[in-house]
Amino acid sequence: MSLPYIVKEGYSGFKRTPLATLTSIIALTISVILIGIIGRFYYSAYDIGSSIRNDIEIEVFLEEMNDQRQQAIRNEIRALPIVESVNYISKDSAAAVFRELFGAEGTPLADLNFLPASYRIRPVADVSTDTLAVYLAKIEQIRGVDEVSFNLELLRVIDQRMESVLLAGGGIGLLILFTAMILVFNTIRLTIYAKQPLIRAMKLVGATNRFIRSPFLMEGILQGLIAAVLAVSFIWIFFDKVIVVFVPQFGVLPWPFGKWYFLIGGLVALSVFMGFIGSRWAASRFIHDDNIS
Repeated sequence: MSLPYIVKEGYSGFKRTPLATLTSIIALTISVILIGIIGRFYYSAYDIGSSIRNDIEIEVFLEEMNDQRQQAIRNEIRALPIVESVNYISKDSAAAVFRELFGAEGTPLADLNFLPASYRIRPVADVSTDTLAVYLAKIEQIRGVDEVSFNLELLRVIDQRMESVLLAGGGIGLLILFTAMILVFNTIRLTIYAKQPLIRAMKLVGATNRFIRSPFLMEGILQGLIAAVLAVSFIWIFFDKVIVVFVPQFGVLPWPFGKWYFLIGGLVALSVFMGFIGSRWAASRFIHDDNIS
């Protein structure tokens, strides 16, 4: 079985059912465009949420103590598995920050001796709020810790919003994919019906089901490839030439993983995969040992 034969026969299906093929390609193209646009916007929302989440710090205020006890507290905190980094803020440093923010110079608060020393903790990425709550309680119990300041509820809200965004985007994407594969399935089914006499003749001379199905699989792959080229061209024009004219802020939207080719490559692979799965589904359903209908 030669590849040129499979490609030629796969392409011939376009001529046998041109309207169904055109409908299938258009549906695949629209599906890939929608998935690409949704994917980039949803990735941007996730990236913003992750940035906000990773910038959150835990502030641990300390009681009056000697340097030895301060170091012991630092070591206890640093040993916790949720901690990525610990920075010490002395009373003088806290006073300097206060003056910078509130302009207390020359006021009765100018000396700011009442401000306590503290540790600022950056938690590891993607730590769950439940795990964080457990370790915050442990930090509060360390001898010499006066207060732990952290907005746990804000973190819960961010996590819930990010989860909702991912679930909604995934659900919409799966619905679009399923609809597109149904159209490919119907197109290949019509092509199989149009080639019934030829398929029967091939079976009579001993052709295997695998041999008969191959051109139909190639037809689905070609549909997916054509749709991918059309879709990624539209997406490139949309994001780089159109939307930035009307909404310049969208020009700073990040590409997934920082590079455009990750999204484009993924969309091409997805489009070809949808074409292949849709055609394989139809070929397996309508070409078997007994009959073809």
